[in-house]
Amino acid sequence: MRVIHIAEYQNIAELQKPKKESEISKDHHYIYDYNSGQALFERMVDKIVNGDCIEVLHSFPDSSIDTVITSPPYNDQREYNGYSKNFEFETIAHQLYRVLKPGGVLVWVVGDSVSPRRHGETLIPLRQALYFKDVCGFIMHDTMIYEKNCFSFPSSRGENRYHQVFEYMFVFSKLSKPKTFNPIINDNVKRIENRRHSIHRQRDDSLKKVKRNTSSGVNLGMKTNIWKYNTGGYGTSSKFRDAYKHPAIFPEQLAVDHILSWSNEEDIVLDPMCGSGTTPAMAKKLKRHFIGVDICEEYCEIASRRIVEVDKGGQYNESH
Repeated sequence: MRVIHIAEYQNIAELQKPKKESEISKDHHYIYDYNSGQALFERMVDKIVNGDCIEVLHSFPDSSIDTVITSPPYNDQREYNGYSKNFEFETIAHQLYRVLKPGGVLVWVVGDSVSPRRHGETLIPLRQALYFKDVCGFIMHDTMIYEKNCFSFPSSRGENRYHQVFEYMFVFSKLSKPKTFNPIINDNVKRIENRRHSIHRQRDDSLKKVKRNTSSGVNLGMKTNIWKYNTGGYGTSSKFRDAYKHPAIFPEQLAVDHILSWSNEEDIVLDPMCGSGTTPAMAKKLKRHFIGVDICEEYCEIASRRIVEVDKGGQYNESH
């Protein structure tokens, strides 16, 4: 699995020139298309791209991506090999809106941190969510919670706050409700089928007995919007050892659940800040096309090896 460096794409005008038929046959990654940016974009599908995601996203055609699943730098909580200072949220947000297809979904996984100067949470994730909605034009489809079974940042008694065990998973859609929704059914959820009536409070504050419509098609076994995952050391979030060289991987199952929910086979799933490649690897495993982008060459090499392991059959080599 070759990592593509953004330097290969700097001369975009040259890449977009129509090619002779003999030249096209030598490079099967290109589609012979005159549309602006199309030849470049097609080369990056099913690849890990090393480069600034803003530059890479600028080269994408409008409405070219089905689903985006990503996790941005968390308020300088980690260094990310020195790249976290270069995070230009507003520019990235507008580009993500542009490249998503109508009805496409953006899943933005982000946690908050405590400001040492103000002794309180920054609320940056909530500000970002409002920017996506009020400025970019996204529809806030759902505010989901990623609950961890342990805490990454234990709170000391002096902070007077409880241990932080959750992150936000903001689910946005473009222009309409999501074009794809494949609900995950949790067989462990008990169904309340023996209750024929329920009590509803009316607008005038009175109570009314309402007959339950058991044939409404509502599946009570569908997952809630709070998803809990095991996190921590090797073997919990991933069995690919090199993935843990990235400081903030999220569980493979989290990526799997979102990919299954918001995309179909052959759709294109993008992670513009893919780190060690969790989203691209799981997209590959689930028969989706993928594009993974990261500014750090080391992380791109890890992501590339991870894709190779999936290509071999999905079983990670324990020696990694």
